[in-house]
Amino acid sequence: MGPLRPSEVICMQRPSIRDLWYELLKRMLQLAGVLALGVRHWGRENIPRSGGVLVVSNHQSHLDPILVGIGCPRRMNYVARETLFRFAPFAWLIDSVGALPLNREGMGLKGIKESLKRLKRGEMVVIFPEGTRTRDGAIGPFRSGFTTLAVRADAAILPMAIEGAFQAWPRWRKFPGLGRIRVRYGAPIRPAEFAGRDERELVAEVERRVRECHDWLEKESGRAIGKEWPGQER
Repeated sequence: MGPLRPSEVICMQRPSIRDLWYELLKRMLQLAGVLALGVRHWGRENIPRSGGVLVVSNHQSHLDPILVGIGCPRRMNYVARETLFRFAPFAWLIDSVGALPLNREGMGLKGIKESLKRLKRGEMVVIFPEGTRTRDGAIGPFRSGFTTLAVRADAAILPMAIEGAFQAWPRWRKFPGLGRIRVRYGAPIRPAEFAGRDERELVAEVERRVRECHDWLEKESGRAIGKEWPGQER
């Protein structure tokens, strides 16, 4: 019998306490999301099964990091405002699920370095390039710079979109209400596809794909409640 391949050794490793905690919390949030917010996910087949992935989504509410993660079979790493790390118990909670510090101007040098480290390690990192939650439900322009993470880490970019979270928890409301939330993962953009591309061109392409996912969700919501949309068959 020959030596084990690296992939076989990895499969034999037991999950850590942190991994088990993440899965338990994810299952609980999945149930809560379905019961309270009717959360549904589409496009799971588009999620790369391995390798570094920079997940790029629109930003509708405080619920967004949870909505991105509970539909994904792989573990996610999230960004969180630095101020949230000041309260020790909550800092422990968000750190236990892979939170990365985010300051007012962006991720900051520490967050960027840690994101690159995790992407190069073959993990998934979620980012919201609008920089802030939407004020009216529409997708705002994407800030530049985020694609550099994928380029330097040789990681895939996974565009996705969320719809309904703004209605359930707009930025001016202190607590979430009931709603009907939909999430769609788009087709990934592999490193070979954006090799040599200009940064502005790549940012524009990622934004286009996120908007495409969002448009699909809006039409799906319209069909579900009986609305008619341009191009929809009668």
